[in-house]
Amino acid sequence: MVFSAVIFAYEAPTAYAAQITDRSLQLVAGATDGGSKPGGVVNHAFTFTLPTAGTVGSIKFEYCTVAVQVACVAPTGMSATAATFGNETGSTVTGFSKLSSTANSFIATRAAAATGANAVVKIQLNSVTNPSTTNYTFFVRITSYTGTDGATGAVDTGTVAASTATQIVLTGVMPETLIFCTGGTVSKTAGVPDCATATSGAISFNQLFSPTDTATATSQMAASTNAGSGYAITVNGATLTSGSNTIPAMTTAATRTRGKSEFGMNLKANTTATSPVAIGAEVDLPPNGTDLRGQAQTGYNTVDTFKYNSGDIVAASNFNVAGPTNAQIFTSSYIVDVAGNQMAGTYVATLTYICTPTY
Repeated sequence: MVFSAVIFAYEAPTAYAAQITDRSLQLVAGATDGGSKPGGVVNHAFTFTLPTAGTVGSIKFEYCTVAVQVACVAPTGMSATAATFGNETGSTVTGFSKLSSTANSFIATRAAAATGANAVVKIQLNSVTNPSTTNYTFFVRITSYTGTDGATGAVDTGTVAASTATQIVLTGVMPETLIFCTGGTVSKTAGVPDCATATSGAISFNQLFSPTDTATATSQMAASTNAGSGYAITVNGATLTSGSNTIPAMTTAATRTRGKSEFGMNLKANTTATSPVAIGAEVDLPPNGTDLRGQAQTGYNTVDTFKYNSGDIVAASNFNVAGPTNAQIFTSSYIVDVAGNQMAGTYVATLTYICTPTY
């Protein structure tokens, strides 16, 4: 019986003085590309410790498909040809600059000088083109040399790994929006006007109409929009009517006159509309010309001056410049004065506020 044997020879990787420790590669975003973008032009930040004390004249970074010390094959799409030396911030071994680079290697050189044991190296290479394969792990072999050419007198070596990654692209749509509501009151939730809190629009004046005193009432509305030219709010509807009898509207802005039949409104915090009780409020939140633009309009924006014309613009988001605005609450203040000969009856006015955005 004849036996035959085949003996395979294995040549171990070249042994260097010591293994580089505390080594890492961080993929840093470039001018336009995320750090791990496949095929992205990014920056590679290396941090590692050279354990051996002695002369260091150069360091070679070699990009490979595998980590072990066999022939290095460049990862698909990888290129360091146009890479530049970025910085060595935080490094205790300094003075490096670019000597040369190829598709998968970069040599940093300096005037050869002695370094102590456990010297920290922090070198960033800029404008490196990542491998083009998605979710792909690649390796960089790092070797320090006593010579300045990245080839003479190898000292310490080590390998780091990094990976490209599929970019997560989030897409969302902000549609044209208008949030508008009216009611007896509108409140805020967590400091923001909230139309979900709007109450009924059925409102009664605070007292019977009288030639010796002014009756008052208020309602509120809230509005916001992302319309480029903002919004305008109009008030619409006939004045107070009871059958064939009416209380005339104040078609020209004026202060109230007791003993005269008149109906008017404004959007201000009035001080003397009634005595001793004031009526109304300023817009809440106050306009600032940036994210809050809503304000009362001419004829309805003067304290203790009232007006009513159906179709008038009473508020708009045009503080400083017309434009989009976050939510604000407007308080409409209504007054009624009557003459002594105003006919008795239940007077009703149905007012419709219309908010029109311009995109």
